[in-house]
Amino acid sequence: MKQMPKKQIDVKKVVSGLLSGDIVSLSKAITIVESDNIKDISNSNKIISSCLKNRTNSIRIGITGVPGVGKSTFIEAFGNQLTKQGHKVAVLAIDPTSTVSRGSIMGDKTRMNTLVNNKNAFIRPSPASSHYGGVAKKTRESIILCEAAGYNIIIVETVGVGQNEISVSEMVDIFLLLKLSRAGDELQGIKRGIIEMADAIIINKADGDNINDSNKAMAEFSLALKLYPIKKSKWVPKVLTCSSINNLGVEPVWKLVLKYISDTKENKFFYENRKRQNKYWLLQTINDKLQSDFFSNDKIKKELEKQYNLLDQNKTTPFAAADILLKI
Repeated sequence: MKQMPKKQIDVKKVVSGLLSGDIVSLSKAITIVESDNIKDISNSNKIISSCLKNRTNSIRIGITGVPGVGKSTFIEAFGNQLTKQGHKVAVLAIDPTSTVSRGSIMGDKTRMNTLVNNKNAFIRPSPASSHYGGVAKKTRESIILCEAAGYNIIIVETVGVGQNEISVSEMVDIFLLLKLSRAGDELQGIKRGIIEMADAIIINKADGDNINDSNKAMAEFSLALKLYPIKKSKWVPKVLTCSSINNLGVEPVWKLVLKYISDTKENKFFYENRKRQNKYWLLQTINDKLQSDFFSNDKIKKELEKQYNLLDQNKTTPFAAADILLKI
C-alpha cells in the first residue's frame, strides 16, 4: 500500500493560534518541537523564533520528589489555587520512560483530573526518554512556547529520580523538593546534590495521623539545612508542611515562592541566573547537535559496528575505539 504523504504544516497558522492562547495550537507546536523529523526541526526553529519576542513575564517553578510523594496531587491543588487568583498555569510533566519498550505511562492527565479541565491551565505530559537530568529533551523549548501562549506560571514536574535533577535547576527560577515523613530516616534520605539545589522543602501529606511526624520532619530538615553553605542567591531555604488533598498549606507555599522571587529580583540574582541559564542551554544545544550529527554519520555508523566487533573479540579497548571514531 502506498504511504500517504505527510500533511504540510502551516507554521504561521500554528504560531498565530499559539499566540492567541489556543491550546490545540500550543500542543501542536510542542509536538513539532519534540520531533526529531528533519522537516519538523526546521519548522521548530521557525516557531521558537516567532515566539521569543512574545513571551509573558513568567515565574518558572521546578518540582521534584520520589515517586509516591504526591507531586501530581500537590501540583493540582497548587495550580487550582493559582488559577483562582487569575494566573494562567502551564504544567510540563515528565513521565518515566521504559528502558525496555521506550514507552511512557503519561499518567499525569488522569491524576490531575480537575486541573486538566481548568480553562486557565495547560498540562503537557512528555516522556523523559533517554535524556538525563529528570526532564524531557525539549522541555526548555516548551517553556518558551507556553510563555508565548500567555501562561505566566510554568511548573516543571520532573521524573523524581534523585540526584539526576540537575537539568531542571538550569531552567527554573525556584526549585521545590517534596518529601514525606515516616518514609524511613528522613535525614538519611537527603542526598547532598538534590538538597543543595532545593530552594524549599515541602513535607507533603501532612494530615491525619501524619501531622506530628510531618512537624518533626520539618524541624529535622530545618536543622539539616543550616549545615549547608549559603546559596549564590543569598536565599535561605525554607521547610513547610502541606496537605495537598485537604488543600492545607498550599497558599503558604505560593507566598514563599513570591518572597523568593521578590528577594532574588531585588538582589539581581533572578536576572543573572536567567542569563546564566541561557548560556548553559546554548552549550547543551551545541552538545546535542554535535552528538546527533556524529551518530548519524554513515562512516561513523560503519566504523562503530567494526569497533563493537573488535571489543567483543578483546582486540581493542573502549578508549582506543573512541579515539579511532573521533578521528574520522
